[in-house]
Amino acid sequence: MDLHTEMLLDEYREAIPVFERMQKEVLATLRDALQRNGLIVTAIESRIKTEESLSGKLALKGTKYASLSDITDILGARIVTFYTDDVDRIAAIAEQLFEIDWENSVDKRMLHQLDSFGYNSLHYICKLPGYDYRFELQLRTTLQHAWASINHDIGYKSGVEIPREYMRRINRLSGLLEMADDEFSRIRTEITDYRRRVQQLVQNGKLDDVQLDGDTFNSYLQVRPFDSLNKRIAAINQAEIQEVPLIRYLRVFKELGCKTLGDIERLKQKHAENAYRLARHQLGNTDLDIISSAVGVQNICIVCILAIGAGKLGLVRFFDAINGHNPQNEAIAEMTYEQAKNLQL
Repeated sequence: MDLHTEMLLDEYREAIPVFERMQKEVLATLRDALQRNGLIVTAIESRIKTEESLSGKLALKGTKYASLSDITDILGARIVTFYTDDVDRIAAIAEQLFEIDWENSVDKRMLHQLDSFGYNSLHYICKLPGYDYRFELQLRTTLQHAWASINHDIGYKSGVEIPREYMRRINRLSGLLEMADDEFSRIRTEITDYRRRVQQLVQNGKLDDVQLDGDTFNSYLQVRPFDSLNKRIAAINQAEIQEVPLIRYLRVFKELGCKTLGDIERLKQKHAENAYRLARHQLGNTDLDIISSAVGVQNICIVCILAIGAGKLGLVRFFDAINGHNPQNEAIAEMTYEQAKNLQL
């Protein structure tokens, strides 16, 4: 080991506490920024080069570095994302958080090499305010990260050059994973666009144009379609309305034959008055001052089930669907059936 390398290693040993402070600050800064921007990632990792690793690097390239501050990867951080387009979003955030050394940064995604998929990270050389040393920030997707790890294991761990036939198969897999990475991002974008279109249709009242599924039902619930009925029912006892999730009614509406949000809206309009009558009968002789926000939709479903002739068995299945299977549901169904019968619903 030459004198210059020894000097760099001495400087490295003295600077370890500085790199440890940098590491904590970098991780805290990145986590805070991701949370503020609503970005969910697979992992945020970091490491400080060991003395052994640095010695190996200096043995090969020591003459390149005049001082320790010329070595840009003693501290390294990595963010692993789910989607390729999130890499660019986080890169834009990093550009606002840190001073970027553009000359030494590299976007390996632009290399377009046949076997480069697992190494297509975006590498930024960054500087934190108040520190003399720089650090490396890598951004890559989960598939890129997994592929790099697997390829390193099967390709380099043995230290033996891989035969051409195996390399060809590895490169074919690399292409498939790259296509999958792009397709996942494309699907997410298309689903986001679909949800926006659905929300616009719901807001505009074009409910017959919206197929019924979990996403569209959630959009429908956001316009609070049962509020008017709930308020009428609450007025019976001047009760407070307690909000509860209504997503479990999706299954019920599907079993009632609803294919679109328009079908639900027609059921609501058709049965709202009898649903109110049933609630008035249920609450009229009570002093309940808190009711569930599910009371309106629940009574609409009950009236509809009875209107199609499903009877007590249909009510049992309904209560099983919204409350979970429970022997008490038969008793609740019996009582509800009798209440409805008295009202000639």
